[in-house]
Amino acid sequence: MEQVKVNIGCADTMEPGYINVDVFRPHNADSSFLQADLTGTWPWADSSVDHIRAHDIIEHMVDKVHTMNEIHRVLKPGGTVDIFVPTTDGRGADQDPTHVSYWNRNSFLYHTHEDAHYRRFKDSMGLKGAFLVMSEEEKEWPVKVWKLRIVLSAVK
Repeated sequence: MEQVKVNIGCADTMEPGYINVDVFRPHNADSSFLQADLTGTWPWADSSVDHIRAHDIIEHMVDKVHTMNEIHRVLKPGGTVDIFVPTTDGRGADQDPTHVSYWNRNSFLYHTHEDAHYRRFKDSMGLKGAFLVMSEEEKEWPVKVWKLRIVLSAVK
């Protein structure tokens, strides 16, 4: 059975073997491209996706809780999401006028299985699912832009 892999916010980066998704159709869209607005319910069934690539996209999504809830909803148990996001530790979070949500490593504590932040606030914040942290790396990119790459696995 072939794995379902989704590249959300692909812009003009068509990843081979992925369903490449963006709200706008890029000039180089091919048959792997799906135009979708991810501010509402995502176009995949519950527990139907094996892997999500979310590079330089979640900071463009207004509702952080909705974004993480939808990632969890569509991932299969043990499915993974590879997030690459500019952090508030550098200029990158604020420099792009289309960034509408702001993230740093601690943002993910509220979505981490067995973390006190998740356990304490999941009900009051409407958090629908938790993750295990598989790997993480934070580093400085050119012009003092700090980015976090964090890979999470869905706990169901």
